[in-house]
Amino acid sequence: MMNESLQYSRQLIDTAKALLANDKGLLAMDESIPTCNKRFIKLGIPAELKYRTAYREMIITTPNLKDNINGVILFSETVVAELKNGTPFIKAVIDARIIPGIKLDNGAVDMANHPQEKITEGLDSLPAALAEYAEKGLRFAKWRAVITIGNNIPSMACIESNANILARYAALCQQAGLVPIVEPEVLMDGDHTLEQCYEVTEKVLRTVFNELYKQKVMLEGMILKPNMVVPGLTCPDQSTIEEVAKSTIQCFLQSVPAAVPGIAFLSGGQSAQLASARLNEMHRQFKSKLPWAVTFSFSRAIQQPALEIWQGDNANVAAAQTALNYRAGCNKAANRGEYNFDLDKNK
Repeated sequence: MMNESLQYSRQLIDTAKALLANDKGLLAMDESIPTCNKRFIKLGIPAELKYRTAYREMIITTPNLKDNINGVILFSETVVAELKNGTPFIKAVIDARIIPGIKLDNGAVDMANHPQEKITEGLDSLPAALAEYAEKGLRFAKWRAVITIGNNIPSMACIESNANILARYAALCQQAGLVPIVEPEVLMDGDHTLEQCYEVTEKVLRTVFNELYKQKVMLEGMILKPNMVVPGLTCPDQSTIEEVAKSTIQCFLQSVPAAVPGIAFLSGGQSAQLASARLNEMHRQFKSKLPWAVTFSFSRAIQQPALEIWQGDNANVAAAQTALNYRAGCNKAANRGEYNFDLDKNK
């Protein structure tokens, strides 16, 4: 029994390391149906399953995507879908030498007695779903909690409740043999300052890791997917790239145990170029001081340029795939401190 437990632990650790290897990152293509439809409607693309599947096929079949991406986070709709040639999506991901994962949460809903705050649902159905997904060949999972900064919020009740759910999800994942990606996102919405985001992010991270400890989650077999420390979108002072990088790394050095193998930042509404530039600056300034790998797990910041080119038209697939891989490559370069913000802006 002890040997089996050690083998399980080894598998989790090896998968986590593989997801973080060689300066590559993760591609989050796990948008819910409403979110995906909303982006389609903005561009005049029909909000239909046929188009969502075609879009995700365009992403998965991007030539040489593995050169920049170690893992993709899929949505439940995609896990059961097939490419036009009949190949199951999961097989297509594995054949592309990329590790497949799955978004498990059911989304955030209003938290009772806590106006303007959210709690994430879906924990009750996890054990059966995890067993099924592991059998299908998925090797990691993701759960997102959202924290809003506003007038007298976030409350500790909201932070603690979401942290507890994140930790219970992570424990269930590891029990099923899947690496949990733990995503506590402090939202960019609002006019809060960089300093306010730092304070809330630190409080959230400390609470999350306290709950992970209580649930006996093996830190070496998980990945953290947090927000960067940034001012709110409507804050008059947007801070420099250097200030964001410094505040983010300082906050995480104070809050994230060295046993965690890696931090894969979400983009959270940042522009593609700004997300890459901030990630680049973290590596340029601090790479030698980091106890964990620092990489990306972006969605819009990689996909949006490709989506705008694709427009739902098969004739645009090749050009869209080129744009997708270019953006993924920009973030790999950022992980090496080699990304050129000024050059990218002019492309």
